[in-house]
Amino acid sequence: MNDFYNLKLYINKELSSQRLDKALSSSLEKYSRTQIKNLILNGNVLKNNIKITDPSYITKENENYSVNIFIKKNITHQPENIDLDIVYEDEDLLIINKPPNLVMHPAPGNESGTLVNALMHYTKNNLSNLNDTSRPGIVHRLDKDTSGILVIAKKDDVHAKLSDQFKDHSITRKYKAIVWGNPNNQEIHGYIERNKKNRKKMSMNNKGNGKFSKTIIKLEESYEIASMVDCELHTGRTHQIRVHLTSKNSPVVGDKIYGKSKVNQYGKDKKTINKFMILKNFERQALHAYHLGFNHPSLKKRMDFDVDLPQDFKNLIDLLVKY
Repeated sequence: MNDFYNLKLYINKELSSQRLDKALSSSLEKYSRTQIKNLILNGNVLKNNIKITDPSYITKENENYSVNIFIKKNITHQPENIDLDIVYEDEDLLIINKPPNLVMHPAPGNESGTLVNALMHYTKNNLSNLNDTSRPGIVHRLDKDTSGILVIAKKDDVHAKLSDQFKDHSITRKYKAIVWGNPNNQEIHGYIERNKKNRKKMSMNNKGNGKFSKTIIKLEESYEIASMVDCELHTGRTHQIRVHLTSKNSPVVGDKIYGKSKVNQYGKDKKTINKFMILKNFERQALHAYHLGFNHPSLKKRMDFDVDLPQDFKNLIDLLVKY
């Protein structure tokens, strides 16, 4: 059985006529609105002993709420001396250029050798614990096979303010991707939800289910059956770029989850069979986060960072140009 402590909240005139998640988060300042929303969705908020699971429920004066906050177990991981590519550092945060094939944080099956293990060693455990002790410092994530730029928080208040920027989409994030085909310059948007048959996958739908997503795609260079595209995120949904590009029949090269059924069409022309085999043999998804821009929570100024393409990307491009 999970241990938890209980918080009571009375809705006065000031808190009435608001969304429930907003009213609770303004009163429980230690918790972000997203954390409060998750508590509501998970049935941890009760009104008169009845669960309220709609974050948009409008509060009424004189209502009494009970909020069950689960006590998180203190999970400890071992610091490990793993090389880090540090782009920038100050007393509040780190900017890291993550290599491909590096898992973000320990989980069953990957208890060591992760970015968190490396960060714990490098900072001597001087990392935020806003989420929980299993993911110290982690504000946002990149897939294991995706390389590129990340911001890491050292302090809880900095973590919270950076998280708010991700929520209101004031963070600037840009990626380079090598994709099958030659997609047009376009805006891709729609709703993304978890796939009902495969919980490891995400899916787009036209029914308004899930979360709204938007990516701006620009074609930068063509390699006949593949191309380099620039992807600017306007939202940050799970697997967003990969799902969006697959929806336009241009899945990311090397993506083992999305678009596999769309790839073989590019191997039918004997003139480009060498390119096809080079692309098929690329060992990870060809996706790289090259730009990150945000408002520094302490310095109160806009900061923008760019990182170069990783060597495997450059090697792939050289081969595509050569053949």
